Amino acid sequence: MDFNRIKEKLNILADAAKYDVSCSSSGSNRKNTNKGLGDTGNGICHTYTADGRCVSLLKILLTNHCIFDCAYCVTRKSNDVQRAAFKIQEVVDLTINFYRRNYIEGLFLSSGIFKSADYTMERLISVAKKLREEENFNGYIHLKSIPGASDELMYEAGLYADRLSVNIEIPTISGLKLLAPDKKHEDFTKPMLKVKNEIIRYTEERKVIRSTAKYAPAGQSTQMIVGATGESDKDIMYSATHFYKNYNMKRVYYSGYVPISTDSRLPSLGSEVPMLRENRLYQTDWLLRFYGFGIHEILDAAHPNLEMDIDPKLMWALRNLNLFPVDINSADKRMLARIPGIGMGSVHKILSARKFRNLNWDHLKKMGVALNRAKYFIICNSKDWERRDLDAARIKGMILQSANGKFKNQYSNQLSLFN
Repeated sequence: MDFNRIKEKLNILADAAKYDVSCSSSGSNRKNTNKGLGDTGNGICHTYTADGRCVSLLKILLTNHCIFDCAYCVTRKSNDVQRAAFKIQEVVDLTINFYRRNYIEGLFLSSGIFKSADYTMERLISVAKKLREEENFNGYIHLKSIPGASDELMYEAGLYADRLSVNIEIPTISGLKLLAPDKKHEDFTKPMLKVKNEIIRYTEERKVIRSTAKYAPAGQSTQMIVGATGESDKDIMYSATHFYKNYNMKRVYYSGYVPISTDSRLPSLGSEVPMLRENRLYQTDWLLRFYGFGIHEILDAAHPNLEMDIDPKLMWALRNLNLFPVDINSADKRMLARIPGIGMGSVHKILSARKFRNLNWDHLKKMGVALNRAKYFIICNSKDWERRDLDAARIKGMILQSANGKFKNQYSNQLSLFN
């Protein structure tokens, strides 16, 4: 083995993989059997780079050669970049050697598309199959499904991978046609539908026959590029809601576009999407999945974009002041979850504690409630509460003045309006 050449390939193909953020490992519980290597347990312990991207897995491309010329992609065929490709056995050896040295706990393998979608997908599956059957590797494996891959290959991939994912890339069909005219929307959705149906089938079979093999036990995910085209936050989140509902996605990831070319269809160089916009999209995603919000409550024709200076729950509350204040000691779970400054952990603590006594400010503070926000929207067992008749703008200004979030400096100029 030419170690210098392997190192060169690793530098090229690990760097090319950094734009894919959909590498969560949660949800799989593959157990170590027959004295094999690794155990996914409750998921992989991640480390993160300074920009928040996951690097705990061996995260590489099989190759950065590609037959497509998608305007937003750094590995597009017209881009003048150094190219490389791993052999199947090289990826297997790297994974095992890195695992034995405790550098990684699993593999995240993606690829540019060379020759055809099926040819590329076959090689990705071969890596996973060798790791499972020849190396007895029980660690986490996440395979990127290749758009346009056949149902037969998608079925086989789920037998060896813990998670599968097809990146939808651009949130809207019109945006995809503009920036990747060689690709079709159905090339992305067809593999997603196959994986969804196989997961359902295997889950039902396991209810009858416990020895049935697990199929993609950590489910599937996808990723959208934010800011490459003119989609609003409403467009992005409605698209995400569609994939959660119709394809049983475990996660939808949002990746801010990093300008890489002077293509007139794309934002200019140096106009990166603020990390804060990604953050707001993830917060909205969280509200939809765990807090009982409907997407139409947060984003609609009148409010197509999220506000950058406040989180989406606070944004919703300020637009619906007629629903507040909420009595902490009598409100139901759904309404408690909608109060700014109260997370689901605090909601469950409140529901448990108020069975024994009426709660006051001190109790709420000890439970972890962010009173600097919540106090404008609640009442409790105390004579002291925010009684002033404040409008939404004034409440927003007072909350911003007391904010200490990591993004505060990005909107600090607005605070001067309330001094």
